[in-house]
Amino acid sequence: MSESPISALWNNFLGDSPVWYKQTIIGFLVLNPIVLAVAGPVVGGWLLIAEFIFTLALALRCYPLQPGGLLAIEAIILGLAQPHSVYHEAEANFEVILLLMFMVAGIYFMKDLLLFVFTKILLNVRSKKLLSFLFSIVAAFLSAFLDALTVTAVLISVGVGFYAVFHRVASGVALTELGHDHTQDDSVSTDCSDDLERFRAFLRSLLMHGAVGTALGGVCTLVGEPQNLLIATVAGWDFQTFFLHMAPITMPVLACGLLTCVLLEMTGWFGYGALMPENVRQVLVNFDEGQQAASTSRSNAKLWIQAVVAAILVVGLALHLASVGLIGLMVIVLLTAFNGITDEHEIGHAFQEALPFTALLVVFFAIVAVIHEQHLFTPVIESVLAMPSEVRPAMFFLANGLLSAISDNVFVATVYISEIDAALKAGEIDRAEFDRLAIAINTGTNLPSVATPNGQAAFLFLLTSALAPLIRLSYGQMVLMALPYTIVLTVVGFAAVTLTL
Repeated sequence: MSESPISALWNNFLGDSPVWYKQTIIGFLVLNPIVLAVAGPVVGGWLLIAEFIFTLALALRCYPLQPGGLLAIEAIILGLAQPHSVYHEAEANFEVILLLMFMVAGIYFMKDLLLFVFTKILLNVRSKKLLSFLFSIVAAFLSAFLDALTVTAVLISVGVGFYAVFHRVASGVALTELGHDHTQDDSVSTDCSDDLERFRAFLRSLLMHGAVGTALGGVCTLVGEPQNLLIATVAGWDFQTFFLHMAPITMPVLACGLLTCVLLEMTGWFGYGALMPENVRQVLVNFDEGQQAASTSRSNAKLWIQAVVAAILVVGLALHLASVGLIGLMVIVLLTAFNGITDEHEIGHAFQEALPFTALLVVFFAIVAVIHEQHLFTPVIESVLAMPSEVRPAMFFLANGLLSAISDNVFVATVYISEIDAALKAGEIDRAEFDRLAIAINTGTNLPSVATPNGQAAFLFLLTSALAPLIRLSYGQMVLMALPYTIVLTVVGFAAVTLTL
């Protein structure tokens, strides 16, 4: 007996998401116009932000693009934001969009080299504490010269590669066999299920150390985060000037962040401390030996090409020779041309990871447009500017950190740096105070924002990646694992801002 049209429509709505989740989203869509009519656009705008955060928090129940997109569409229909404002936000962040479209795909074509290098590290560094420290400090160093999203894409590629290797063995599938679905555990043997869970915990801890490392390094330099470049442009700082201005805050934070990494692994608190099961290590050893035995002159040539292109990538990004996204497109062209990848469908696989997140980011810009048009952050900014000058840097740090934890830190930085630039031009503050406030804005938007995936694009990218459901990394799990880092980075950053600015 066929189902009724209404029943079919309900079953199709948000696919296999739980019934209660579907009902909640419908409830949001019904509630929003009522709240807007009764309480006004400010309350309606804050409610929309809370609802969007809900969709992000339950990303493993349903990818946030669909429910978040429905909320964004309704917000525009209700007049909370205009379509041209959404376009303006996307246009202002076009470089980030290019980054996601091309750089992440470029990293996909480098996965053989990445898997080779990180396999050597994993197999040769037996100490989990040292391994975690290496993941964190390498991610920090790379993010200081590259971009946090690029580094996160590397971590995701490596994580998926390791997981897929062990999942094949745990499912009794030959490593050379094509078509294995490592997202399903139905074929995993009972003997390997416990090892698989412990391996997930191991990967979760490494990925979170690496993700926080991108924040530790990204705050230090002009190219580390998108908002850094924006702040430096308004302030007129070059690479060296930016680094020196930030160093009194960023260097103590970096040291304390790395110390926190080691302490978390020693104590095992907040979901850290998981060790790699010995069976998994043996599988990776066998995989590595098999790869070496099966290597040919052509496969070795591919690794060398990837290494050369990786060096070109680092130089291009470190010297800021072009937009990050355009450098990513160059990486795609070089790797596919010299490694013989010419089939359109084979190239298309590289874009599967990044394009859903790119679409989600544009939806996020619609929410940012609501924040902008309804002036939801204006009272906070005005109250801080009304405070005495000696406490403004510390208050800017806290206000930026709070807002960045629930919103986009690029947007928060844009609003704040524009306000103090206007205050400087109006003669309300002098150049010395402008510099102090710009430092507070940069560190405030970068450090406390690790509290949630909302504030850090790298965290959100990791949460919505193909790897997150494989290793059971949910929104709540990320917030919990980031909590000790959030406390340390915020407290040390606030103390350094208070003492040095």
